[in-house]
Amino acid sequence: MIFLTVGTQLPFDRLTRAVDAWAAANPSATVFGQIAQPDASGYRPKNFETCAFLEPAEVERRFQTADAVIGHAGMGTIITALTHAKPLLIMPRRAHLSEQRNDHQFGTAGRFGDKPGVSVIHEEHEAKDAIDRLWTRARTSGDPDAGPAISPVAEARLTKALRTFIWNDA
Repeated sequence: MIFLTVGTQLPFDRLTRAVDAWAAANPSATVFGQIAQPDASGYRPKNFETCAFLEPAEVERRFQTADAVIGHAGMGTIITALTHAKPLLIMPRRAHLSEQRNDHQFGTAGRFGDKPGVSVIHEEHEAKDAIDRLWTRARTSGDPDAGPAISPVAEARLTKALRTFIWNDA
């Protein structure tokens, strides 16, 4: 199963449309999407099930059971996918297209795009091939591109450095 998650604040029609086209061409693949409810003129997928909001426990279950994750370049999506060692494809939202208030997701995508198991696209037309590669990686045992799961908590040396900084600065 591919889990598409684009957050709950704003729809992300470009990515949703691209995943829907891929799902239409790959009917044997299951896709589930957590996407903000589009407005009256927004895009509604035809080839996979969606919901606008998931409870935190259900989000966790979806990440655990997914073979791969596709999402916006939101930190919650990235960190959760890396925590579960899931192959991840991200596409940053664009402010000038009213997908986001600013372009901070470009920096996020740039920072995480070189991590094992993470792929980045910027345009809708890049999605088909990228999702094909993602799906192939997800179904290949021993994916050479996948990194190990990251810890859900900070490393001890970071928390120690923060503790020292805070206590010495007080």
